Amino acid sequence: MHNSLQYSHQLIKTRVQPGDLVVDATAGNGHDTLLLAQLVGPKGKVYSYDIQACALKETRHRLQKAGLLERVKLIHRGHETMDQDLAPGQSIKAVMFNLGYLPGGNHSIITKPDTTIQALKIALKHLLPRGLITIVAYHGHPGGKNELSALVKYLSTLDQYNFDVLQYQFINQVNQPPILFAIEKKAKSKL
Repeated sequence: MHNSLQYSHQLIKTRVQPGDLVVDATAGNGHDTLLLAQLVGPKGKVYSYDIQACALKETRHRLQKAGLLERVKLIHRGHETMDQDLAPGQSIKAVMFNLGYLPGGNHSIITKPDTTIQALKIALKHLLPRGLITIVAYHGHPGGKNELSALVKYLSTLDQYNFDVLQYQFINQVNQPPILFAIEKKAKSKL
């Protein structure tokens, strides 16, 4: 079986095609941004957000090393500002979130429930039918349980006729392993 992060990558690989516009809502160390850049091909585009300059620096380095920097727009702002970069009516195929703190970074800088929910609302508004949002929620840190609670509460309100919401987690492991949420906009969505 795959862990939450591995499974999120598997799901994304089934949806993102060359030429797509996609978003990495939390660039971190650039692993998801790199995967998305590989999947969208030379005609696609990735918007990659992070509030920490060190995260974007690491992401830039990873992309340059792979020769894929031109496929990505690195944005030094929070994911809740996505609307500043997406035109009204512009559609995206996929969005990836990793919630928590930057691995190897300052653990006091964490994603927050209010900005995460705001970013999700924007992403859902721009998501194409059969588009996918993955959220890997690392919740074993101060503030993590609050964000997880807000996330579950919000995702539970999504209309089942427009969205399918999956929760994937191991229940017999110690140290609060991350939980994956995947949201698919239905093909016949009325949104």
